[in-house]
Amino acid sequence: MKSVLITGAGGQLGQDMVNTCKIRGIFAIAAKSKALDITSFTEVIAFLKKHPGIKAIINCAAYNAVDEAEQQWRKAFLVNGTGVRNLALAANSLDVPLVHFSTDYVFDGKATRPYTIVDTPNPINRYGKSKLLGEQYVRDLAHRYFLIRTSWVFRRGNSNFVKKVIEWSREKDELSVVTDQVASPTYTVDLAVATIDLLDTELFGLYHITNSGSCSRYALAEYILEKMKWKGKLTPAKSKDFNSPADRPLYSVLDPFGTPESINYNLPTWQDATDRFLREIEVIA
Repeated sequence: MKSVLITGAGGQLGQDMVNTCKIRGIFAIAAKSKALDITSFTEVIAFLKKHPGIKAIINCAAYNAVDEAEQQWRKAFLVNGTGVRNLALAANSLDVPLVHFSTDYVFDGKATRPYTIVDTPNPINRYGKSKLLGEQYVRDLAHRYFLIRTSWVFRRGNSNFVKKVIEWSREKDELSVVTDQVASPTYTVDLAVATIDLLDTELFGLYHITNSGSCSRYALAEYILEKMKWKGKLTPAKSKDFNSPADRPLYSVLDPFGTPESINYNLPTWQDATDRFLREIEVIA
């Protein structure tokens, strides 16, 4: 692979995707949102003309503000839906594959076992609906694609639940975290590696890729705080205790059924991923 275009290169996954490409010897054209507005088809095509030789488009651009999307739904649908349509058509024009990332939030969270790629999405908030629209554009329009659902991503330098727990612990002596939201925390370092591995297979289609295992928000916070030797009090809570604008799926664990074994069984556990992240940001030794 000579070169790939990475949109949303300034985001959590985008940054690690760029880093992974460098390690693999892949030339990455890293386009942050200010450099490339994917919601403008004209701008996307003009950008491609300035950068010939692209062999794949990896879309890491997204509107991820779940609560804000309830009011700013037009922006969410524009980025997560229309922007994805533009990239699918652009990939077709170059005859190259599109890699696009979706979310566990396309499901309603009412399942009692992990969601597989054959389960029917039913999002319960506008963010999830905007991401489902993006999925539909990919599947309807892209000639060759990897559509990857993931969940609860985290990395250094960006806002995410893991970092929020660390920040809260430094500001408060008592924290309340929900026990009824369950999924699989995913380290973007591991997701980026798995994505490049998958791209090399040319086995196009829909995939679920997360770190192994699952936990509640409470269990994840408890794990982090124990590693940090935090002396405060952690109190269990329910989602209904918080007046959040957007509903969250309560159980949204993703089953990796269908993922090539070389990728599926190599993803570390969420505990291992969390340990490496905490060491990376020097919270633990």
